[in-house]
Amino acid sequence: MLYFLLILILPIIASINVKATYSKYAKVRNSRGLTADEVARKILDANGLYFVQIERVSGNLTDHYDPRANVVRLSDSVYGKQGIAAIGVAAHECGHAVQHAEDYAPINLRSKLVPAANIGSRLSYILVILGIVMSYNQVLINIGILLFLAVVAFQFVTLPVEFNASERALATLRNDGILDESEMHGTKKVLTAAALTYVVALLTAILNLMRLIAMSRRR
Repeated sequence: MLYFLLILILPIIASINVKATYSKYAKVRNSRGLTADEVARKILDANGLYFVQIERVSGNLTDHYDPRANVVRLSDSVYGKQGIAAIGVAAHECGHAVQHAEDYAPINLRSKLVPAANIGSRLSYILVILGIVMSYNQVLINIGILLFLAVVAFQFVTLPVEFNASERALATLRNDGILDESEMHGTKKVLTAAALTYVVALLTAILNLMRLIAMSRRR
């Protein structure tokens, strides 16, 4: 029961924290009057990524970099906005584009783990429960648990990827004079809140793994 409550509550708390922090600093406009998409273009061009496009995508904080299409997609809550929160998010996504361009090892490893993690998230519980129903078929249970290990591995590798993208974003915003020091404080808080969601995702994955193991031992 404790596993279930933590798995349910932790992501909710992290999500509320991100939205509240973003909402607070979205209202603080940068002193240079730049929009998030303009900042994204500056960062990409400064790194020689002229071929990477910037597109608007619907939704709230649905921002992401698509390496297959070479596109940084900024959400409605970010694209065209002058808030320091929006600029931080845009810079973070550009950080991912730079990671791909530089063959950053953790992001390449994460990409390779995606298929296994997808399979693990879909089938692990089914296999463990099926194994339990079938008089504790240990083979099925072990396969289910092993598959979920791929999910844990994916979340673990995601941490350095996301933290590094935020570090790149903050360094660029400061070194290129895009934001001043007073603005950097708010932007860092937004990116830190976002980074914590990935920490929570890893903790949740570990708790799910522990729950599966506990289920498998209840004879």
